[in-house]
Amino acid sequence: MGKFMKVLTDVNNVINTFIWTKTGVWLLVGVGIVMTVLTAFFQVGHIDLWFKHTLGSLFKKDVIRHNKDKSAISPFQALCTALAATIGTGNIAGVAAAICIGGPGAVFWMWVAAFFGMMTNYSENVLGIYFRRRNKDGEWSGGAMYYLEDGLGAKKGCRGIAKVLAILFAIFAILASFGIGNMGQINKIVANVEAAFHIDALSSVAVGSSDLYSVIIGLVIMLLTGLIVIGGLQRIANVAEKIVPFMVVLFVLGSLVIIGVNYDAILPAFKAIFVTAFKPMAAVGGTLGAIISKVVTQGFKRGVFSNEAGLGSSVMVHSNSNIKEPVKQGMWGIFEVFADTIVVCTMTALVVLTSGVYDLTTCDATGLNDATLVSEAFNSVFSWGNIGSKFIAVAMFLFAFTTVLGWSHYGSKAVEYLFGTKGVKVYKVIFVLMTISGAVMTSSLAWDISDTFNGLMMIPNLIGVIVMAGLVRKITKNYLDRTVKGKDVKPILSYDERLQAEAEAEINKQ
Repeated sequence: MGKFMKVLTDVNNVINTFIWTKTGVWLLVGVGIVMTVLTAFFQVGHIDLWFKHTLGSLFKKDVIRHNKDKSAISPFQALCTALAATIGTGNIAGVAAAICIGGPGAVFWMWVAAFFGMMTNYSENVLGIYFRRRNKDGEWSGGAMYYLEDGLGAKKGCRGIAKVLAILFAIFAILASFGIGNMGQINKIVANVEAAFHIDALSSVAVGSSDLYSVIIGLVIMLLTGLIVIGGLQRIANVAEKIVPFMVVLFVLGSLVIIGVNYDAILPAFKAIFVTAFKPMAAVGGTLGAIISKVVTQGFKRGVFSNEAGLGSSVMVHSNSNIKEPVKQGMWGIFEVFADTIVVCTMTALVVLTSGVYDLTTCDATGLNDATLVSEAFNSVFSWGNIGSKFIAVAMFLFAFTTVLGWSHYGSKAVEYLFGTKGVKVYKVIFVLMTISGAVMTSSLAWDISDTFNGLMMIPNLIGVIVMAGLVRKITKNYLDRTVKGKDVKPILSYDERLQAEAEAEINKQ
């Protein structure tokens, strides 16, 4: 077993290095820049529009109410389910890992990745709605595999390569659902629960290479996951819309208390972020060029691990929305990245950098790692009874558990594309059983594999987005012409003439 794990680690390192240092990072930011330019900096120029149609519409019945059509979910449920999958351990442990490895400057590059990632996520979701279709059960099915096959595949001479890329994306999505969406999340839940709610009588009992406490936590999570996942998207969405707003607000409020208590460290924290983004501390290790490369890579890698912009993952749940306008769902994609990285990840970074657990002068967190850094930061203020650490353990549980639920849907849609709806039932059973693996797996390997599968998903998806960039621009211009400039033009809603007619008829009724 030891030899197998070593071979697995070595192979993963080779693939991970190639994707994230030579290909993926630059493809990721490049596509984001292209989509930002082609849409005339939509995320900035129309910030009032996308805020109005996202945060400003949360009290509108057509946005939050449950749909009578059981094959679709509301835009708010789609957002919460997507956020459930994106707001996970990457927002706490991922940010801490970026700071530990790349220094405070990595946070700046997370922001850069998020800024351009807003338009990548927007483009993915525009294409997702435009190319979606209903499966034999009447449920919406959308995602990168469909806009690769029908969008890229419609280009002259691209049918074969488009099908191959679509199949590869689906395979990588299934594998990623077991990595980022399952084992990586469960692993962090177990580590934090054991640290915050230590029970020596259980953790001292060895079970293979793990302990009884980890196994018990894994079994409990497996049971909860099974009860929800087997119930399908409607049950996942119902759970997500109740947990996600609660956990985000609670975490942000707790973070604001930490930052408020340490208000005098706010400006030094921001200074460290901006200065070390371009002049990293030597403590990060290596030559100046290598250090900067490490900081940038960590920022982009942890950024995409957190908000998933560019992976093509959240498209698979956004496509289940009852919204007919591709651009409207695209705007929810922009808000998703904004809430995940600009809000939640920034809160985590400021908590770490203002609390004193991380030395800003030496860029060092002596004795702490990504799993304990945020907990100690919260304990610096909420120290009585180890409340801070327990709060983070609960937050990590909620964040990570909802990520597992969201990713189970992503994996289901990928399986459906490859094997049809019958294969989904088998996948769900395997997915639920795999949660126990994450509970006993080595932390570093779980995260490294997750990073690799993220990158493998990203490449075919971004190829599809960049090839269809012109279509995204055309759909965006069409929407703005109709809704902002008041022009009387035919809406562009679906690649399918029948679905186009149905959507157009519903819009005309409104």
